[in-house]
Amino acid sequence: MTSRNSIFILMVSLLVFSVVRVCNAEGPALIQNQYETSCPKAEELVRNITWRQLKARPVLGAKLLRLHFHDCFIRGCDGSILLDAVDNVTKAEKDAIAHTTLQGYDEIDEIKTEIEKLCPAVVSCADILALAARDSVSFLPYLDFDSIPPFKPLWPVLTGRKDGNISLASEVTGDNIPSSFSNFTTLHNLFASKGLDDDDLVALSGAHTIGVARCATFSNRLYNFTENSDVDPSLNVTYAEFLKVQCPPNNRATTVEFDPNSSSTFDSNYFNILLQNKGLLQSDAALLTDKNAEKKVEKLQKSKDFFKAFSDSMKKMGNIGAGNAGEIRKQCRLVNPQ
Repeated sequence: MTSRNSIFILMVSLLVFSVVRVCNAEGPALIQNQYETSCPKAEELVRNITWRQLKARPVLGAKLLRLHFHDCFIRGCDGSILLDAVDNVTKAEKDAIAHTTLQGYDEIDEIKTEIEKLCPAVVSCADILALAARDSVSFLPYLDFDSIPPFKPLWPVLTGRKDGNISLASEVTGDNIPSSFSNFTTLHNLFASKGLDDDDLVALSGAHTIGVARCATFSNRLYNFTENSDVDPSLNVTYAEFLKVQCPPNNRATTVEFDPNSSSTFDSNYFNILLQNKGLLQSDAALLTDKNAEKKVEKLQKSKDFFKAFSDSMKKMGNIGAGNAGEIRKQCRLVNPQ
């Protein structure tokens, strides 16, 4: 086992995962181990399939985490992001322009298929997505293992969600999903509308320690940013020149790592490069324009503090929409027949 893995295990072990019940005025609480009696092997099965999928496709951790985030921010964490459009007129959330690069649907379908064989109509797609997102990120340090490693979850996932029956591309707007071009005020207001505070905003932005972004999401910072400057003045000059090489004018599809040289490792390095003015998106750089948020960024450079803050904020985000009415879908892409 590498020293990096040992450090990761140490940091995660410092997180104390208690059995927490989260109440919501709209319905029943989410709890840990919701399926302990109704489908005892459910979480283990999600974990095992996710491990196999991640070994075959290491970028899946970032993909599933993003998919979970977008699911929670539209209608609450109800699996509505997974639904296909029901006709050629009304588009679903996944069809929205902002969601065209989302991935992970097939992997969730595979898990759901196996879960249904084991426990039909018991485990929601929303819970499967929440669990798979957590498991895929938690497994990232162990990709050099030949077999599934001892499980060290990065955050607790409370379960008991219902699957929503509505999915509308028209709801994928700036009022629900943060844009890569958002300033701090916009981000603050959006997160507040979801019951999240500025500490959550900074901690959850740390998800950008893994994954990539397309040139289209940040190239405006490189060319004709203002009347007086081609380059966003808040961007590190050397880094800007590097990005220009990766993203020449009119190149929208090429991808660039969020966290240079560390985009496959879930760690606190995102906050280090952010303070070097190497945040890739305007929404990343925006965290440094608020004094309190900047202080939080400085604090989260420490791995122990980042893992704890991210765990707490993921638990809060996972509770958005808890208790909403819904069903247990038989297929994640379709509502159940009436």
